Amino acid sequence: MADKSSSNAYWRANIRMIQLFLVIWFLVSFGFGILLRPMLSGIAVGGTDLGFWFAQQGSILVFLVLIFVYAWRMNRLDKEHGVEE
Repeated sequence: MADKSSSNAYWRANIRMIQLFLVIWFLVSFGFGILLRPMLSGIAVGGTDLGFWFAQQGSILVFLVLIFVYAWRMNRLDKEHGVEE
């Protein structure tokens, strides 16, 4: 990564990806688990309602998936910009 424009493009892509993942995490944990819980309470999942499931386990599972997807995407982004390990 020799020039400044390539470095700026790399960090723009990185920040954009982080923002996207934070929005997804916020929607799942706060949105589905708290704000939309009353609307999701009629849907049963595993013996409990969907809103409770998102609040207790769904947001944690989505967070774990986001960690692995972020690591995979960052490896691809590093290769695209020539900064892989």
